[in-house]
Amino acid sequence: MTGPAPAGPGGPADHEATVPDVTVYWRPGCPYCIRLRRGLRRSGLATREVDIWQDPAAAAFVRGHADGHETVPTVDIGGTVLVNPSARRVVDGAADAGITVSRHLRRWWRPSAG
Repeated sequence: MTGPAPAGPGGPADHEATVPDVTVYWRPGCPYCIRLRRGLRRSGLATREVDIWQDPAAAAFVRGHADGHETVPTVDIGGTVLVNPSARRVVDGAADAGITVSRHLRRWWRPSAG
């Protein structure tokens, strides 16, 4: 019987540090943000949400990727930035970036056969 993997290089803590995360930049009252955030919650994909009106550095990040505009939603998937993406595109991008996404998550928007 083996114990838990040790922390450090190759252990669980190291793996968590290298797995890219998904950050959604949004602002209150934005209908596109509401739709994306609702879709991502429905998909079950874990995200970090940042209100650009409460975080000046986040607003600057968004402007740097949206031609100087505060276009939201803007999503950072482990360094790949998407401006105004669909939930499907975010889930697919997360899978492409190496974030574990179950088959269910990748197909949640398709109607079931029946």
